[in-house]
Amino acid sequence: MSPAEAGRLVMVTGGAGFIGSNLVDALIERGCRVRVVDNFSTGRRENLNPRAELVEADVQDTAVLARAMSGVDCVFHVAALPRIPLSIAHPMETHMANAVGTLSALIAARDSGVRRFVFSGSSSVYGAQERMPLVESMAPNPLNPYALQKYMGEQYTRMFHRLYGMETLTLRYFNVYGPRMTTEGAYTTVIAAFLKTRRMGRPLEIHGDGEQTRDFTHVSDVVAANLLAMDCETADGRALNIGYGRNVSVNRIAALIGGPTVRAQARKGDMRDTLADNSAARATLGWIPRISVEDGIADLLKAEALG
Repeated sequence: MSPAEAGRLVMVTGGAGFIGSNLVDALIERGCRVRVVDNFSTGRRENLNPRAELVEADVQDTAVLARAMSGVDCVFHVAALPRIPLSIAHPMETHMANAVGTLSALIAARDSGVRRFVFSGSSSVYGAQERMPLVESMAPNPLNPYALQKYMGEQYTRMFHRLYGMETLTLRYFNVYGPRMTTEGAYTTVIAAFLKTRRMGRPLEIHGDGEQTRDFTHVSDVVAANLLAMDCETADGRALNIGYGRNVSVNRIAALIGGPTVRAQARKGDMRDTLADNSAARATLGWIPRISVEDGIADLLKAEALG
């Protein structure tokens, strides 16, 4: 813990969710005071660190957010209604949470004099691209409402730096998994869905041919990127890929988790492949991902066995 971190007040929107709660724990461990904003639409109260201050509110409520940001040095805007299928089924609801909610948080941060704003973006903004790996200079090509909403959020984040001089960054996450990931409902990630069906003794459901690939990134590596983003020298609104830098197929994930499989229809609006070029994050943040998908899944299986 550095003197600059001791007692510093930071805010995490969505701090009771999967990524947000892991970030809150790490910030508190470093000596920061943490204020969480969450309406528990997807977050869980049991995820919330008892040492964090809670403001139970919706991020679309700019007036409440502005009051809650009083004295805050850095905002980590993690709150969202995630998952592509949810956005396809409910485009208006997810637009309000993901696009309008981000704009609301930026306005509140500007009006409260927050020093830095770090936005949790998504690799889904790339959509279909002709080559891999995905690099930040590529033109985004959103294939679904969620991807478009996340792209709007990062464009607002960039604009607030240009118009108002705010220190802002977008971190484009690639397929985050790890402890506390959502395992309930119809809109879970493939690793979470496979673990749940394995636990229930059912075959793992693979959509399409299973050869679609993803760059799976452990939540601890994502948290590390956020901690570095809090004080890195460059915060000019740019977007940075936060991905491990290696992609594996859904079939490979099924093999790592183990058990019988069944085939299902391919999902609409999904990217075929993701693979991060993370050189910009390495250069800008000094970030180095540590946990391979093999080690990450092994840890999750071990935790379930002990469980």
